[in-house]
Amino acid sequence: MGHGHGDHVQYGGRVQNARRGDDPVLRASGITKSYRRGPWPFGQTQDVLSGVDLALHRGDVVGLTGENGSGKSTLMKILVGEMRADQGTISSSGRLGYCPQTPLVYGRLSCDEHFDLFARACGMTGHAMAGSRESIYEELGFKRYARTRADQLSGGTLAKLNLGLALLADPDVLLLDEPSAGFDWDTYQKFWILVAGRRAAGRTVLIISHIVVDEDRFDRILDIRDGGVVAR
Repeated sequence: MGHGHGDHVQYGGRVQNARRGDDPVLRASGITKSYRRGPWPFGQTQDVLSGVDLALHRGDVVGLTGENGSGKSTLMKILVGEMRADQGTISSSGRLGYCPQTPLVYGRLSCDEHFDLFARACGMTGHAMAGSRESIYEELGFKRYARTRADQLSGGTLAKLNLGLALLADPDVLLLDEPSAGFDWDTYQKFWILVAGRRAAGRTVLIISHIVVDEDRFDRILDIRDGGVVAR
């Protein structure tokens, strides 16, 4: 799931056209989101996001943290278009790759079949898909499960597949929601090598987590507090 080059999404506000150069590759401005709790008409409205502003630049590795229920995953879903904001503007100038917290896979399909399916959805050629898939298998270390069905994978290997699918089309901006949950120590180290490689290639990575560790690996760490985003 994601947007292509030069996309913008408007939620009740003014549309901003994305530009290249030094401008952000992904910008969110004035994002608000509320939920109604309880049965209508007696439920109450709870504000989750109250005017979030966020800008990601080329080569950024950014951490986004906050307490449970603070709106981290809600903001991520809005950024990738899975959820609609109440107000605000999102603009992007590159392809987005999204790794959701809960893997969205098909139990009866093997890892190879998932890569083939997602490559077709992204409009990739067979040659490009094969090269990217083999690189992902090598970087994350799960080539031996290429023909294993998703419903037979361990939690850690399923997390690798989930991340691999987000990486497949070499997105300009990689959006990761708790990506390392289920990783063992070796895979955790491989994950950060992969992130460093994307930074060196001018790609952008946003990682959201309940708790951010290894703070020196990030260029910036942002916190969601009281419905807004603030620099740590």
